[in-house]
Amino acid sequence: MASLMASGGLSVASLWTEVNRCGQNGDYTRALKALAKILQESRDDVTALHCKVVCLVQTGSFKEALNVMNTHSKVAVVFEKAYCEYRLNRVESSLKTIESASEQTDKLKELYGQVLYRLERYDECKSVYTDLIRNSQDEYEEERKTNLAAVVAAMSQWENAPTEDLGLPESTYELCYNTACALIGQGKLTEALNKLQQAEELCRVSLSEDSDVTEEDIESELAVIHSQMAYIMQLQGRTDEALQLYNQVIKLKPSDVGLLAVTANNIITINKDQNVFDSKKKVKLTNTEGVEYKLARKQLQAIDLNKALLAMYTNQAEQCRKLSSGLQSQNPGQPQPVLIQAAQLCREKQHSRAIELLQQFSEQNPESAPVIKLTMAQLYLVQGTHVTKACDVLRSIKEFKHKSGMVSALVTMYSHEEDIDSAIDVFKQAIDHYQSQQPGSAAHLALVREAANFKLKYGRKKEAISDLEQLWKQNPKDVHTLAQLISAYSLVDTNKAKSLSKHLPSADTMSFKLDVDELENSHGATNVRKKAAKVVGENLPKEQRERSYYRGRKKGKKKEQIGKGTQGATAGASAELRPAAPPTSPRPGSASGSSAAAGSSGVVPPRQQKPSASGATRKKAPQKKKKGGKGGW
Repeated sequence: MASLMASGGLSVASLWTEVNRCGQNGDYTRALKALAKILQESRDDVTALHCKVVCLVQTGSFKEALNVMNTHSKVAVVFEKAYCEYRLNRVESSLKTIESASEQTDKLKELYGQVLYRLERYDECKSVYTDLIRNSQDEYEEERKTNLAAVVAAMSQWENAPTEDLGLPESTYELCYNTACALIGQGKLTEALNKLQQAEELCRVSLSEDSDVTEEDIESELAVIHSQMAYIMQLQGRTDEALQLYNQVIKLKPSDVGLLAVTANNIITINKDQNVFDSKKKVKLTNTEGVEYKLARKQLQAIDLNKALLAMYTNQAEQCRKLSSGLQSQNPGQPQPVLIQAAQLCREKQHSRAIELLQQFSEQNPESAPVIKLTMAQLYLVQGTHVTKACDVLRSIKEFKHKSGMVSALVTMYSHEEDIDSAIDVFKQAIDHYQSQQPGSAAHLALVREAANFKLKYGRKKEAISDLEQLWKQNPKDVHTLAQLISAYSLVDTNKAKSLSKHLPSADTMSFKLDVDELENSHGATNVRKKAAKVVGENLPKEQRERSYYRGRKKGKKKEQIGKGTQGATAGASAELRPAAPPTSPRPGSASGSSAAAGSSGVVPPRQQKPSASGATRKKAPQKKKKGGKGGW
């Protein structure tokens, strides 16, 4: 029987021959023309429709391919449908399509791993790739290992998960890069930098073997590595070097919008409230279309935090409020958005409203209370007349209540307010805590000694005696403590003082061979006559006792100095709150994968290999690199 003739004069058989030839040559556009003629003769030809879907996928026409599959229910091609949904960033739909498949083929599992990675379900993703590597033997093993390394790096960076040694090689620059990302997540910055340098060398060697690859192509490929290097330098405080490297990456105009956003964001974090004109230019690069699909959620949140801060620094109060409120609604328990709102209120001199906002958030989110309450205390100090309120807030932070730094700050503030009883109470509570939790520890005894010294300084001899006795019992050979104890007893119980004096070493053991004439003629000898200090007893009236240690304020300025020393210094109402998101690292991935941001989103992401469009028909990618850097996906 003769073949039917298509409208163009060719038989259907010859059209199929044309389709097969175009498929083998990779000429999918021409194949689509032949398929169109076949479908004119038979609109519901399932084979032709399937081939059309494959050709559309290969030419990047994902929406049209999906439309064909949705229109013709008989074209049940699960992989192609899930792949199109994935490439159109309908990741949740892609996941459902994959999970609905009656059989999980290897190519479907590959795509499943990519979908899980995009959804940041890293633990499940790791299991998928581990299983694929264990049960597959083909030319794509290196790609799978690269993807697995990217997952491990992502878990290290975004979930603080401990890195396990999976025996992955570092034979390519992608694998080496992902190892560096994992090291950054562990805080091993020097090792990570060395690994990135190794990745850079591997990349140069690999690309230089292709005569068609220019130096510009190589620099474009190295951009993600250089941005990650800059991120490490920034974390190490080498901001000038980091800034120089970041700007080099920006100048290259990389096609990877995620990498561009991260790099720009990190420059903004270095600029802070300075060079805001440059930051306003850079922030535009974080708004490029498609950025939201390239970065991890934490990176996107960090970038948005920096946008809010930049709005505050550029006096865009309403914009700052809008951005920070949006962030708060997305992340109700995160303190940073609320801190930014409070900072904006402070810039508007509305300290009371800022404190109310922080107080409310602290009550609703106890897990974030410590950092919020520290900020509240700072705001009270900035106002200058609420030192006691600041102390009350600090003492309510259970996590820090007995830390030596907190005790020191509270004692300093109470002393400034002439509230010696409260200062001593702070010491008492801290000492009681260590007595029950770590009796006799270095921290415990240090607190006891400081308490004793403080009480002696302010004439509280009787109270100091119990502390000194406790210290002396711990170390009976401590002559200094014994001397302090005798001195204290001499004012309240001379008999006890004499009794304790028997424990002092003999004069012979304490004598020194000194040449008096030589000492008087020495370089440091001076004749200073000190005014005798007035001894204050325990039983004197309170007012008289206080005057022995408090000399009064000079012209009313003394109280304004609270909080402006080395402990917890504040810089005034306009700059006392500067919440800042950390820089973000480019995301781990593969040579063709998405690179994450570096700035508040900080670290460049791990590198993920792009899943093949056609699965069973995919060919191993040629070594030759196309001009223009990585393709996005």
